Parts: sequence; C-alpha cells; structure tokens
Amino acid sequence: MVRPQLQEIVDEFALSPPKMRLELLLGFANGLPPLPPEFEGRHDLMERVEECQTPFFVAVAREGDAVRLSFDAPPEAPTTRGYAGVLAAGLDGASADEILATPSDFFLEMRLGEVISPLRLRGMGAILARIKRLVAQQERA
Repeated sequence: MVRPQLQEIVDEFALSPPKMRLELLLGFANGLPPLPPEFEGRHDLMERVEECQTPFFVAVAREGDAVRLSFDAPPEAPTTRGYAGVLAAGLDGASADEILATPSDFFLEMRLGEVISPLRLRGMGAILARIKRLVAQQERA
C-alpha cells in the first residue's frame, strides 16, 4: 500500500504526458530539501547507494513514530535528485510501517520508464531498498 502523500505524486506523474513527467521530476529535483546541518560534509554518517551512477547518500532518523529522510544528491544528477525529492515529499515523516509497506517498484506506476533509462530506474529501486533496509534495522534495534 502506498502512503496517500506518495500516491498523489504517483498519480500526477502517471496522468501526465511523457514530456511533462520529466519536467515534473526536475521540479522535484529543485524542491529537494537541503541537507540538514548535521550531515553537511559528513557522508560518514550517511549510507551511500552504490547502485547509483552518481554519488548519492541517504540517512534515516526517527522522531517519535515518524521517519525522517535526508538525501545528498549532486545537482548534476537531476533525475536522481528528482526521485529523492519525490521520496522526500511522499515518505518523509511517514511511519516505519508505511515505508516498509511501500512497493519497491512504485516508481514504475509513475511511468518513468518512458523518460528515464533502465540504469537510472535500477538506481531508483536501490534507493528505496536502502531506505527500507535502514528502517528495518532501526525497527530491530
């Protein structure tokens, strides 16, 4: 089951023509929240997603029942930043259960395969997989 905030984004992409999907993704890239100060220059406190072609880092923190997501993606990787922006808008503040219940390939419903290479899509899947692994580790701790 997809969290309502994320489902709204998925639906917006799915209903848009291909050219608009890429523009939407770039809009999310521009809207990616800045890295919190505690992570600036501290990639050692974040997880690198090795499957991404560009250096991409993610951190997961708990605030009560909410999971906070932080991303560091370079500006020269706009599609990856855009996907991170989608995750930030759709999953930041979600519960651990909501994140763990998110289908690993939800981005396929966004019809991004029509505008992004399979290699980039694989990276997107790896980002969510890494987030889910980090959340699951925190749940076990």
